[in-house]
Amino acid sequence: MKSRFTALKGVADVLPPETGLWRKILNTAGLVMSAYGYEEIIPPVIEQTELFLRSIGDSSDIVSKEMYTFTDKGGRSVSLRPEGTASIVRAYVEHNLPARPAPQKFFYSGPMFRYERPQKGRQRQFYQLGAECFGIADPAVDAEMITMVMAILGRLGLKGLSLELNSIGCKQCRPAFRERLREFFTPRLSELCPDCQRRYEQNPLRILDCKVERCGEIRKDAPLISETLCQDCRDHFASLVGFLEALGTPHVFNPHMVRGLDYYTRTVFEVKGDAGLGAQNAVAAGGRYDLLVSEFGGPETPAIGFAAGMERLAGLLRQEAAAPGPALFIASLGAEAATEALKLATRLRDGGTRVELGWGGFSLKSQLRRADKINAGSVVIIGEDELKSGKFKWKNLKDGSSGEAGREEILKQFSRAE
Repeated sequence: MKSRFTALKGVADVLPPETGLWRKILNTAGLVMSAYGYEEIIPPVIEQTELFLRSIGDSSDIVSKEMYTFTDKGGRSVSLRPEGTASIVRAYVEHNLPARPAPQKFFYSGPMFRYERPQKGRQRQFYQLGAECFGIADPAVDAEMITMVMAILGRLGLKGLSLELNSIGCKQCRPAFRERLREFFTPRLSELCPDCQRRYEQNPLRILDCKVERCGEIRKDAPLISETLCQDCRDHFASLVGFLEALGTPHVFNPHMVRGLDYYTRTVFEVKGDAGLGAQNAVAAGGRYDLLVSEFGGPETPAIGFAAGMERLAGLLRQEAAAPGPALFIASLGAEAATEALKLATRLRDGGTRVELGWGGFSLKSQLRRADKINAGSVVIIGEDELKSGKFKWKNLKDGSSGEAGREEILKQFSRAE
């Protein structure tokens, strides 16, 4: 069957069983972040375009090439959000949240939009979960957030991840680094891609984040920002490393990391997955942005945040294990058995157990085949003989154990079985 309509390029439907993985990610992240004192915030997906020009920077590829921007019926320039931090900071200032005791901690999730070439791990509409912490400049907060990110990924059971760190300095020491970069790239300017030639004029740090292979070769011997950090930034980064070592959080120093947004200061970090994610292998990333709140009209407020891509997390989970199925599948033969199966399933579902039923008078063989396809944990069979004896046959499809049990025993055995 060919549909008359299809989804737009770069905009994908998320279907079961994939949605089960997404729910697992969101539930797990919510539990971990709540334990760290984060509260949920739900910002709008559409904002004034100026919000992103001020925060991300008009020299960035996101603003210059990738934003979904249009003029609404009121003649205002509005954009679908390309990232989450700017909206959270806008809400933080607009609702006078700096007046509350620090730190203020928030987490969020939802769709983001960037008009770029669709590829594995990145669509034009993509989903992120993230968190922001306002009001504390102590590098212990950086270590706490990074540890929280790693705790979420660990609780999800993900393996083979690496944490990379760097410091990109502050407003005191970064100007000197920009000048050193310009000096380095001046004799090589004609060899850079057109985008990097533009970045050279507007923000040469962005050349360090270019994905064009030729630019990557040219910048191999470029100056490192670690060579020009002021003493305060050096001390901040050294303290962060010390905290992470005390917490036993493995990490790697990556002096070439700059991150792609203008608002970052000092700490930046990325958690990378394996090659199975394709070219886009950053699972989670973030950093400190101590100037952005004041840029939006609020008081000077230190802040740090992170975001993680839902599609990439789900991709890693898919590699780790099959999507979870129902705890129990109840197969039934005959109308009376189907009624009993429905009653039994309803009682188990009321207690929180996920149960699926065999419907429509299918043969036992076809029902059991379906139980296997949906990755059910166990199966209960109800037929004429079982109704007469009051004993229902059951089998654990994971370890092969089996037996017979009455209705109340079944309820007790499979209550919250998953």
